[in-house]
Amino acid sequence: MLMPKTILAAFFATTLASAAVAQSPATSSSAPRSSIDIPATPGGPEFRDPKTGQIWTPQNVGRGPIGKPTPADLAFDPLAQAARIEGRVVQRPAFVPVGWSTPTAGPATPLVTLDNASLRAVPSRRWQVVLYVNNNSAGTLAPMIDCRFTNAGKLVEDTRVLMPGIGAGVRGGVVIHGPKTDLFVDRATCRIVSP
Repeated sequence: MLMPKTILAAFFATTLASAAVAQSPATSSSAPRSSIDIPATPGGPEFRDPKTGQIWTPQNVGRGPIGKPTPADLAFDPLAQAARIEGRVVQRPAFVPVGWSTPTAGPATPLVTLDNASLRAVPSRRWQVVLYVNNNSAGTLAPMIDCRFTNAGKLVEDTRVLMPGIGAGVRGGVVIHGPKTDLFVDRATCRIVSP
């Protein structure tokens, strides 16, 4: 029988591996960043109709055996969504170390950087950002990250991520959860706010 931590570690490793394979050229820059802007991964949100079992995506809505779209279907515009989560959501996600490098912080390199981020919807659950955090300093740091999940430029959720202490030169992955997938999100912007 697998222990819960083993299952969580296996899931996280699979998520990080898929994010690394699917990284876009916009997030694979060799320059370190202390802020990163992540568009939603193609495929977008999905919705399973509880009565029919049909899975609807932006690519198949209004098509299929149900006939032509109604005027109400044609009027639906996810970019016009006005819903948002009030206040700031605080979370303390797990940090999974994946590597180490010689600390390089200095005038041109921030103490902590973010890279290789992806934004995707977990169907019937939540939006999530998977990214790597690098401690470029020679000491242990506990970074604080702010992520803003937006839709058509409008705020959907503001999240503050409190990271555990990360050792000198350690690189690791983290999953940051956003709003439930019944709200549309097309972008997330994450930035280091401390240190």
